[in-house]
Amino acid sequence: MSRDFGIWKGNMRTIFITMVCILLLQSCSTRQSDYGYETVQLIQTSRQGDRLHAVGTYSLQTAKMSGVPHITLIPDQTYQEIVGFGGSFTESVATLIHALPAPKQNEILKAYFSPEGAAYSLTRTHINSCDFSLKNYSYATVAGDTHLRHFSVEEDRDDLIPLIKKALRTEGANFKIIASPWTAPPWMKNNNQWNGGALKPEYYSTWALYFSKYIEAYRAEGIDIWGITVENEPLGNGDQWESMIFSPAEMRDFVKLFLGPQFEKDGISSRILIYDQNRDHVEQWAADILSDKKAAKYVWGTAVHWYSSTIDWYPESLNRVHDQFPGKQLLHTEGCIDSEIPVWQDDDWYWRKEATDWGYDWAPEEDKPLHPPYIPVYRYARDIIGGLNSWLAGWIDWNLVLNRQGGPNHARNWCIAPVIIDEESQEIYYTPLYYVLCHFSKYIRPGAFRIGVETEITELMFTAFRNVDNSVAVLILNQGLNGQEFQLNLAGKAVQLSIPPQSIQTLNIL
Repeated sequence: MSRDFGIWKGNMRTIFITMVCILLLQSCSTRQSDYGYETVQLIQTSRQGDRLHAVGTYSLQTAKMSGVPHITLIPDQTYQEIVGFGGSFTESVATLIHALPAPKQNEILKAYFSPEGAAYSLTRTHINSCDFSLKNYSYATVAGDTHLRHFSVEEDRDDLIPLIKKALRTEGANFKIIASPWTAPPWMKNNNQWNGGALKPEYYSTWALYFSKYIEAYRAEGIDIWGITVENEPLGNGDQWESMIFSPAEMRDFVKLFLGPQFEKDGISSRILIYDQNRDHVEQWAADILSDKKAAKYVWGTAVHWYSSTIDWYPESLNRVHDQFPGKQLLHTEGCIDSEIPVWQDDDWYWRKEATDWGYDWAPEEDKPLHPPYIPVYRYARDIIGGLNSWLAGWIDWNLVLNRQGGPNHARNWCIAPVIIDEESQEIYYTPLYYVLCHFSKYIRPGAFRIGVETEITELMFTAFRNVDNSVAVLILNQGLNGQEFQLNLAGKAVQLSIPPQSIQTLNIL
């Protein structure tokens, strides 16, 4: 009796385990079809004149074989999480926007920060003055004030602070802010100048306290600083405007021994990002700082810029940094069309290979091939797509707006912004760059994860993300002179689509 019961019990256990395995196998085999995707909204910007144009909505059907090449999305294959996309608040930006009538101020802020506009989710601003300020200034003007008893952000209360607060009040706005210093006050530096020089070792603790006081002062104004970079462009800028030199070892020790402990002491939760310059040197800086466990524990990630090339987004370097330090993030914190005066009301210029950067004239001869003339729209879209596919967690543009000179700028360092203001007529020009950025910021939302993409198409660039609401955004760039048909495959369904020449598309899949 007991033996028969034991056999029966064993058989039931076997049956139970078998049923569980069958259910698990069924679950795995059907997982891809459980997302419930039904439609694809196609949004397009092109040289032919489309500006974030809603081309149409298409139904996903049961997959059928076709003669066109495919793009297959793999939603269960996930990579980095997105922090956000956006642009930067500078004193130049604030001055221009505040000079406009209230309705036009609101128009620009809605265009950038409302869900109906670009829905920017990540921004940057400067600690003390930068090249896109009207003059040099700091928040600590009393030399030798090591305890910063006279620290004050009064310089920002008539322009930067009101602009950021107004942007935060824009209906539907929801964005994070990263702040970066271009330099410490001259009295803390070994050359006693705004441009160039290094922080004196005896002021390391004072400079760490400076960050803490800045964050607390802005918090008192109702502005939360989500993160800081230790120094904008620590390799320098040729002493042309505000700057301060760090070596990787100096930045490592500053973070490890001063800035990190100061944040701990003061209860500051703002994230710390290292480096904050061009991608060609990012591997050395990440290795020198993040290999030190005591320094790395304070570091959220590594910030990079794009100015070392107009054509290369340095995928090998970004991927190697990620592979070596997978727990630390990579974030693009600045890029713009530099060394150019804005081209006014000529959309087609932004699609032509006529722009040049600083390196076209000034780069060493061996680096000239990295700085050929380029198409501004492609440079933006290519750099963002390529960077995202190489582990960037977000991408921040430089100035939100500039004037027709590419300023105002006390350093005469003229650049182009996605939105240009004619100060005399108070007319606003939304360049094609604005619409390109919308493709990313509007449809790839914070918390999205990059997902797998498989395709045999080599003429196009792709990246794809699954948002928190389960929608999928696919970004496609066609730099060629010919259109391309393709079949999009997702979760057992498919739809046949096409992209015209010289265009960028977002496929918003619901």
